[in-house]
Amino acid sequence: MVGDFRGQGPEDEYGNPQGGYQPPAPVHTQVNAGRLWAGGVAAAVVAALIGVVGVLIARAMFQLAVLSPKTNGAFGDEKTITLCVVAAVAALLATALAHLLLVSTPSPLSYFGWIVGLVTVAAAVVPFLGSGTWPVHFAQAVIHAVIGMAIGGLVSNAAASASRLELDKRR
Repeated sequence: MVGDFRGQGPEDEYGNPQGGYQPPAPVHTQVNAGRLWAGGVAAAVVAALIGVVGVLIARAMFQLAVLSPKTNGAFGDEKTITLCVVAAVAALLATALAHLLLVSTPSPLSYFGWIVGLVTVAAAVVPFLGSGTWPVHFAQAVIHAVIGMAIGGLVSNAAASASRLELDKRR
């Protein structure tokens, strides 16, 4: 029988051939989904809070009209809420992406890092496409970049913590 090593030399006490080639045991990634998604929800909260703090810093400390006119106060208007909701949803989408990559690809966190990094760069460039002043665009770009870096770091750490390679026991 092809692939059967029995009878091709001395065997150890478990019936495995000694010496010669032994194919590696198949492995798969074991994912603790509860732990991964708990980390994803926590990352969503952090991402939303970074949005709030970023807008507060830009508006209160630097007197920039980020996301709404200065007359709307330190927190701005509904655009600030939209930023925070989008940041939280982005963290949850990143968690779903991490989960998908963990169960389907080799080196999942490498792919995850590249995807999140490129999306973060795109999000940081988007403010420069609209009208307005350069300092406001720069402040929005920094807020988007910090949100993206936080999501990338927190979700990848949650994914690493929630996964491990395991030998396939069906062999």
